[in-house]
Formats: sequence, structure tokens, C-alpha cells
Amino acid sequence: MAATATPGTQIVAPKSCISATHRTSRSRISYFGNETKGLFQTKFRSLSSVPTTQPFSKSNLLKSERHVIKAMSGTSDKQPLPGLPVDLRGKRAFIAGVADDHGYGWAIAKSLAAAGAEILVGTWVPALNIFESSLRRGKFDESRVLPDGSLMEITKVYPLDAVYDCPEDVPEDVKTNKRYAGSSKWTVKEVAESVKQDFGTIDILVHSLANGPEVTKPLLETSRYGYLAAVSASSYSFISLLKHFLPITNPGGATISLTYIASEKIIPGYGGGMSSAKAALESDTKVLAFEAGRKNNIRVNTISAGPLRSRAAKAIGFIDMMIDYSLENAPLQKELSAEEVGNAAAFLASPLASAITGAVVYVDNGLNAMGVGVDSPVFRDLDIPRSNKN
Repeated sequence: MAATATPGTQIVAPKSCISATHRTSRSRISYFGNETKGLFQTKFRSLSSVPTTQPFSKSNLLKSERHVIKAMSGTSDKQPLPGLPVDLRGKRAFIAGVADDHGYGWAIAKSLAAAGAEILVGTWVPALNIFESSLRRGKFDESRVLPDGSLMEITKVYPLDAVYDCPEDVPEDVKTNKRYAGSSKWTVKEVAESVKQDFGTIDILVHSLANGPEVTKPLLETSRYGYLAAVSASSYSFISLLKHFLPITNPGGATISLTYIASEKIIPGYGGGMSSAKAALESDTKVLAFEAGRKNNIRVNTISAGPLRSRAAKAIGFIDMMIDYSLENAPLQKELSAEEVGNAAAFLASPLASAITGAVVYVDNGLNAMGVGVDSPVFRDLDIPRSNKN
């Protein structure tokens, strides 16, 4: 699955071929548009040590040679590149909320990897075993394919439940739940400490988390528990992540979260306090942009993404209707792809967006700009232009 972007957008992807004693690396610039071109720089260097943390890869099981994407260090990383590239080589990203290969979190990870970043992910504890097993068994290999044909490499997967800040917050029934058996150090504070111990620092923090246990209920029928649970999992979790990861985020780094247009406009069916949680997330984005910017020169932005047929979105029950509505009413009459959101995130995480912070960036084919639904029978006599679909 190749990533897509506006013609002329460039994503830098270091490509390496691993052998027992040498590594051959070459940097490639992928151009997304009507054509693909590349500039290759080849460098051979001996490996003096083997990293203690091995990435999840089918080759770990088969012990065969493969192509992988990794952030590389060395002189080749610093050589100037033509054009205006999205260059994240040498950067490390932690993406919270990746549990399969269908959602925006996965797409963001892919785009960051294509730009050269090293990828770490945090996966909800009950989904951890299935996710890691699928990675090892190659079930995600087709989805891992990057624009240059190599595979996205996930350096390490951490168990994470961002509803809990520290071990003291975890209730006994959760501690003894069999779905959490075998996992440890999965609260936000513990995960940040583990990342620090394993890697020292990060440069990019991505929040791709949302949950509302009563999302199908109208707001008037939502319980206090359901409302607060939605806010806790979908918005406060971002505050907690930034609070604990900020000390290990390099100055000049970037954080990105995901929001939805229901934060500011009525979306019937998106209930259970989720619209309130997204509104809180957007407000917090502005406040945190000031606080994290002044404290550690960290940028804080959120992407308001259009509807996607992800596994999580299907739980709401009307995602197909929202996609059809967007197709009929958005200025750009096409289905939004996860890759388009991923590429926007890669831009926001890059030095090209160094002056952008506290922003809600809409990636929804322009649907946010519409004041009315033009597919309404009220407008049947108007000559409303439609896109030419081939």
C-alpha cells in the first residue's frame, strides 16, 4: 500500500540491507505524485555491535536477509538533499494507540518511517499479544510496504493503557484481569520510564487514542461514568502522555494528536461524551502548545481527520454513512485515505512545520468548510458542480 500526497511532496526513506558483519545503506527520496524518482547514496560500514533491542520482523524468525526502514546515523544523514524534503532521519517517534494495521495511528507510523524516523509504538495491553503475533507471523507485511518497496520496521512495541498514569492508579480488578496477565510496566509513567531506559530520548510523540464506552448513546442519555471515561481515555490521556514524555523529548520536537469535527459541529450518533472529549482535546492543544513550547520548545498540534473505515470507527455503527456524506458534500469528492493523514502528520513532525504549533489541522477533503449539505433536496434546483469521476 503506497502512501499518497500532493504531487511534489518528498519523503526521505533510508533503506538498509542487513548482513552479519556489514550494513549497506542508501538514502532514497520518494516523490509522491505522478512519477517516482530517486537519488541514491550508498555507504558501507562495519557493524561493531548488535543492538540489544531487536525490531519485530519476520526475518527474526526465518533468519533471512530483508530490506527494512530504520533511522540511520552517520555522515550520509547530513548530506544536503534536493528539493524540499520531509526529512526525519535520526529522529525517534513514539506512537501511542497502534493495535492493528487499519487506523490512523498505523498510517502515521508508516509515513514517519518513510521519512526516516525510528518507530516505537504503545499498544493497548489486551490487544498486545495479537498485535505482536501478527507482526511476527507477517500478517501485516502487506500493510508495512513503504513507497520504496521496503517494509516499515517497528523497533519496539510497549504495552500501554493510557487511562492509568501510574501503578497506584490501577484498580485491583484490572491488575488481576486475565487480559493484563503477563504484561508489566504499562501505565503512562512506567512506559515513559521504559522508553528512557531503552532509548534515552524521543523526538516525536503521537497520540492516537480514543474510547467512549457509551459512544452510541445520545448525550442526554450518557451517564456520568460514560462521559468521564470518554474524556479520560480520549483527551486527558494526551495530557498525561505529554507530561511524562516531555522530560525525554528533545527540544524542537513535536507532538500530534487526532481529533474530529464533532468537537465543534453536531454529528448525531457520535455521543457518549466523545464530542466533548474532542473539544477538550482541541482546547488542551492550544494550552499545551504554550506550556510545552515555553518549557522545552516542543510543538503541539492536532489533526482533525475525516471519517475512515477503521476497526475503531466501525464500532460507532454509522461510519459508512459518514463516508458517503463526505463524498457527496466535501469540496474534494474522494474517499479520504489513512495515508493522507499520515503524510500530514509527517509534515507537522518535520522541520518544515517548525513555526506551526497550537493548530487544528483539517485533513478531511475540506468537509469542515461546508455550512450545509449540498446533497439535500433543498438544493436540487441549483447547478452545483460535481467532480469528474473517471
